Amino acid sequence: MASTDMTKGNIMRSLFNYAVPLVLGSLFQLAYNAVDSIIAGRFIGTEALAATGMAGPVMNILILGISGLAIGAGVIMSAYFGAKDYEMLGRELSTLLGAGLVFSVLAALLGITFASPLLRVLNAPAEVLDMTASYLRIIFVGLPFTCFYNALSQAMKSVGDSKTPLKFLAASSVLNCVLDLILIGLLGLGIVCSAVTTVVAQAVSALLCALYIKKKIPILKFKGLSIDKSLLKTTLEYGSVTALQQACQPVGKLLIQSAVNTLGVTVVAAYNAVTRIDDFAFTPEQSISHAITTFSAQNRGAGNLKRVKQGFRKGLFLESVYFVFIFLVAFFLREPLMRMFVNADEAASIVAEGGKYLSVMAFFYIFPALTNGIQGFFRGMGDMKVTLLCTFIQTSFRVVFTFLLVPVCGIQGIAFACAIGWSMMLLFEVPYYFHSRKKLGLI
Repeated sequence: MASTDMTKGNIMRSLFNYAVPLVLGSLFQLAYNAVDSIIAGRFIGTEALAATGMAGPVMNILILGISGLAIGAGVIMSAYFGAKDYEMLGRELSTLLGAGLVFSVLAALLGITFASPLLRVLNAPAEVLDMTASYLRIIFVGLPFTCFYNALSQAMKSVGDSKTPLKFLAASSVLNCVLDLILIGLLGLGIVCSAVTTVVAQAVSALLCALYIKKKIPILKFKGLSIDKSLLKTTLEYGSVTALQQACQPVGKLLIQSAVNTLGVTVVAAYNAVTRIDDFAFTPEQSISHAITTFSAQNRGAGNLKRVKQGFRKGLFLESVYFVFIFLVAFFLREPLMRMFVNADEAASIVAEGGKYLSVMAFFYIFPALTNGIQGFFRGMGDMKVTLLCTFIQTSFRVVFTFLLVPVCGIQGIAFACAIGWSMMLLFEVPYYFHSRKKLGLI
């Protein structure tokens, strides 16, 4: 098991070495999500690509809610591990698994029952509604596996093992890709198989985590799925803010998707493709933000406030360097990137729509680089509520301006709406940062 002490040594090296595994992990997760869209678009067609795109925001609300709960529990497990209270550590993991199972089963039942009505509310085009509903129902069946993987991987991270969950995530991503290529690309099966392979891969990653813990991390052995009421209350207190913050974005995307759905299947398919590309911009920026969080938290605990300020500045520098890289890729390779998601017969119109979006959005990737960096600082300094407030501000403006601009500007209106949301977020964050800096003695 490995841990990272960021209170000493070269600041840039500490941030870089901590961020790289997180970025790799996020890229594997993105690959896991993008494979379904790429293979569905190339081997099944535009309607399948649109279906996976419309399903994405619905899935993400539940998945990120589960992830937020696990992150909250991870804080508690880390404290018990630090205190060497392995009995309570095991009870907390059991509580997380038990509560997560109950939540995921209930969410799955609701999702399976109301998939079609929800899609109608979201203005899903009639020609792909049934396909999307079938895809979603199978994904909902796999929610318990998603819950178990998040809980077990967070438990491993809480005791200092962050590399093993990455390895299992990579293995499940490869498995998902191989199964998709065989069942859809080779055998020509439909969109339902894309959902099935995703669920199978999730189940395998959860099983690998459980087997590894059993053999290699005996202090994490848990006794059944019993729920300790007092621990559950604490877990919910820790996890609720994180879960709400993580859920804000997919709720916003869900509302935005309803606006996009009114533009027709071609634009829906193009939007699904560009959001996958967006993810490769945003998620590594969030990983760098997590490195800033850990750096700030460790040095705040050590009373080294000068180093906190230095680390924050260097973290923003890393964010800016990544922006330059992703801007060059997204702007100059926008058409080849779009062609990855569609077959030759359907390429022209979808590539054109996606190219319009990326030609504008590539410039705006600087905004989430800055906002994520500042959010990372706030989390590290223990100010969790402001991160939720800032995310809510950004999401609210983004959704409102999407509905205002999409009828006028088409798919490019979404990019402009995103820029407006991030700008409003910065207008709040930057003055609040300088206020906090004075209060914390960082000047």
